[in-house]
Amino acid sequence: MKTCESFARARSVTMGDVDSGVYAFGEFRVDAVRRVLQRNGKPIALTPKVFDTLAFMIRRHGQLLEKNELMQELWPDRVVEENNLSQNIAALRRALAERRGENRYILTVPGHGYRFVADVEAVDDTPLERVTLAVLPFENLSNDPEREYLADGLTEDTITALGQIDPRQLSVVGRTAVMAYKRSDKAIADIGRELDAVYLVEGSIRAEGGRMRVTAKLIRVRGQLHVWSATFDGEPRSVLEFQRELSRVIAEQVRLQLSPERLAALAHRQTQNADAYDHYLRGRHFWHQLTPETTRSAMHHYAKATHFDPGYALAWCGIADAWCSAPITGDVPPLAALPHARDAVAQALRARPNIAEAKASRGFLAFWLEWDWTAAEEAFRDSIRLDSSYPLPHRMLGLLCSHLGRTREAAAEMQRARELDPLLAVHHALSAQVAYAGRDFTAARQFARQAIVIDRDFWIGHFQLAQAQVALGAHEDALIALNDAARLSGGNSKVAALRGVANAKLGRLDDARAAADALASASATRYVPPCAAALVKAALGDMDGALHWLDLAVAARDVHLMFLPIDANWDCLRGDPRFSALLARCEFTVQARDSPASDPSR
Repeated sequence: MKTCESFARARSVTMGDVDSGVYAFGEFRVDAVRRVLQRNGKPIALTPKVFDTLAFMIRRHGQLLEKNELMQELWPDRVVEENNLSQNIAALRRALAERRGENRYILTVPGHGYRFVADVEAVDDTPLERVTLAVLPFENLSNDPEREYLADGLTEDTITALGQIDPRQLSVVGRTAVMAYKRSDKAIADIGRELDAVYLVEGSIRAEGGRMRVTAKLIRVRGQLHVWSATFDGEPRSVLEFQRELSRVIAEQVRLQLSPERLAALAHRQTQNADAYDHYLRGRHFWHQLTPETTRSAMHHYAKATHFDPGYALAWCGIADAWCSAPITGDVPPLAALPHARDAVAQALRARPNIAEAKASRGFLAFWLEWDWTAAEEAFRDSIRLDSSYPLPHRMLGLLCSHLGRTREAAAEMQRARELDPLLAVHHALSAQVAYAGRDFTAARQFARQAIVIDRDFWIGHFQLAQAQVALGAHEDALIALNDAARLSGGNSKVAALRGVANAKLGRLDDARAAADALASASATRYVPPCAAALVKAALGDMDGALHWLDLAVAARDVHLMFLPIDANWDCLRGDPRFSALLARCEFTVQARDSPASDPSR
């Protein structure tokens, strides 16, 4: 792999050119192969026939296109009214923001037809060679171990910023992959080979009193050549400036072109307030752990960040994501979480409507709490368009597709998330969930085991392993996994419910009834997702009891209802018309499963 020194080249279209199918005119770009129209990088929706009209006119730009010729091209096998063509042209003018009487793009030739008059360039979209760069964990040289979060946060923020410079040419290794090298004494050459990286960034941070020193160097792995190094001293606010300066200088050093627009976008992602940034890093540090206690700590620090900077979009995204996932990871009442999540999403979008994190948070809200899966899919896809290297929307889109029964697509999105950040345990744990929903229980077990290998303290990995073991009939093994899940999850109701299911299947009915009774008793004093007790009742064969608790779940907007259409543990109720009616009340739209989920070995 080597550094590519040139970007895509534009040239005037002539009949002799090799046509790549990608064109640019004004502020627009058209990819005729992928059928995408963009304005300043933002996609514009067109109907298929309107896009066909645009593509044909671009290829014949400057030429007079007779109406009959256009109609024959667009409707070759049909006889249509001339009004159809007029409507297509009008829709195209609206998409191109061409006002009445303007002829910037489309000129009407009365009595004859139309001419596309804008200057069109064909873009040479030959695939570019990419440079892979890894940001090694910044070393905390302070005497205070409490500063560890600052070193980790600076590492992650630098990775994120560099990943958005130019994903076509600069591939940045994900956070968890590089975190495996924290305090490692491996040689640069070995690390570079293992990460398949051309360049490595090494750094350290020392904070003493009110001063801070950040040192970083860019190393080309081949020959261990020090390309660039710098030291920054100053107040904590300078960490923010350093992060942006680091992104810019490294980009220059690997000979990439960083446009002023991209640099401005990077600068506006982060706050200018040092206290807000400090709390944001603390919140993100806690957020990755996904337990009730750490989620509460994350919320606290994110809220402190927005106190110091009310327009801090990334902190509002953190608050939104924490509230949206809290009903799943921490048994928080969904109806209590909903207004907090909505407010945080609105604040994030108001502050920075066009960053990937804000779109993903909008999708989080629509998926988990609003059950508007059409809006969720649109938001996740918008997030991916803004930053295709951001793994979270791929992961969430995979879950969404799984719930919609689009199993192959779900597996593909989960695979993409694992490729972007292969050592993040949650990607493997939720890949297990997708495989489980697709009834590939063996793959689910393997994915769950991979999650546990990556992080033995990640409770969701142990829960997913237990869920797969129950489906495979290995109930004793499931109970062993549930012991670990219970120890690490902070008392999540899903763990207790699945333990009751496993005991019921083993014939230990007294233990299963005790689990159901304990869940019911606890719900008298605090919120316990009603689906938990319902699941154990169903495993015991008490269908009336299960449906009673499911009715309570509908009233509470229990997020676990979303799993009813796809979870094998509910198969015992699928023939009951009362169960079908309950699903209809939830208004879930689930398609038939199209195939088993992808095998983990792919």
